[in-house]
Amino acid sequence: MTPLRIAVVHSFYSSGQPSGENEAVRDQVRALRHAGHEVALVAAHTDTLARSRLYPVRATVTVASGRGRSPIAELRAFAPDLVHVHNLFPNFGRGWVRAWDGPLVATLHNYRPLCAGATLSRDGAPCTSCLDGDRWAGVRHGCYRDSRLATAPLAWANRRGPTGDPLMRRADRLIVVSELGRRTYLRAGIAADRIALIPNFVDEPAPRTDGASDERWVFAGRLSPEKGSLDLLRRWPESVPLDIIGDGELLARARATAPSSVRFLGRLDRAELRRRLPSYLGLVFPSRCLEGAPLVQVEALAAGLPILAFDGSSVAESVRSLGTGTAVGWGDPLAPVLADAAERFPALRAHCRRVFDTYFTEDAWLRQVERLYHEALGISPLAP
Repeated sequence: MTPLRIAVVHSFYSSGQPSGENEAVRDQVRALRHAGHEVALVAAHTDTLARSRLYPVRATVTVASGRGRSPIAELRAFAPDLVHVHNLFPNFGRGWVRAWDGPLVATLHNYRPLCAGATLSRDGAPCTSCLDGDRWAGVRHGCYRDSRLATAPLAWANRRGPTGDPLMRRADRLIVVSELGRRTYLRAGIAADRIALIPNFVDEPAPRTDGASDERWVFAGRLSPEKGSLDLLRRWPESVPLDIIGDGELLARARATAPSSVRFLGRLDRAELRRRLPSYLGLVFPSRCLEGAPLVQVEALAAGLPILAFDGSSVAESVRSLGTGTAVGWGDPLAPVLADAAERFPALRAHCRRVFDTYFTEDAWLRQVERLYHEALGISPLAP
């Protein structure tokens, strides 16, 4: 493919809440550069901007009005062939996209255009009230940061639905990262020919060197209601070893709920998590929200690690369709499911790795995204 000039626009979330989305953007920028493309990352960093005392007011106005920080000057200086937007919330405005007349694609990592909380969940359960047309449900329930006041700007921005969002209207193509995400945005009114499903990727894992015995399960994620950690721990059998990797607002309650077979390892950096994953029996994924496409799922497959996922998330759907583990209902007794999985999962490791090699590598992502860029640019994929 002829090298392109690509501008990637992304508002980085705070490092206080580790984000797979931030990691995915960094990975993709690096992959595009490795492939020979010239890439400018036009970024806004919450960690830096939030040092200002006026930041909360500025962010609120930007989100509610769509006006605020614009990347237009940097984009015009770089003169890209194509702009790829990932996240504008909460540091970039949205109105600038109307002034940009070049090819533009956007990745929908989450459900922010449909839901103030971005997860389509409430009180630890799926919720589609706003998606179904009750645009102010998020305000009534305080779905963003448990605050009606904090939720109001997001609800106002979403009041016309996703088809009223400037970025959603303007983008030539919209990338989703899971089949469940594709169906959800179709349900929201986005035309099928504007949506492309391109899963995230992760790097090859390091060779396993610790000699562990594969007797323990692992949960890796944020300890927050939508991730289902408390529901999991309430059901977890006393005799089955489990490691909890991560932290969050539910950490104290999780410690009080967990049986003695559970260890809490705290937050690990990405490199350390990837080093440890191959030593486990399987990844447990109990999310109570739909999920976009969490990187930990792909990290597990890269490590040849099967997944035990609870019904309701994109990961459970993926496990079923790709045969990479077991999907379990929330009403099913957990102990026999774990016992059966413990017998079957070791033989699934090679298959999980093959699935990773087929769908979730950097090369697989590059082939698909370059094809999409060609389409947005009106270039034949066979052009030199």
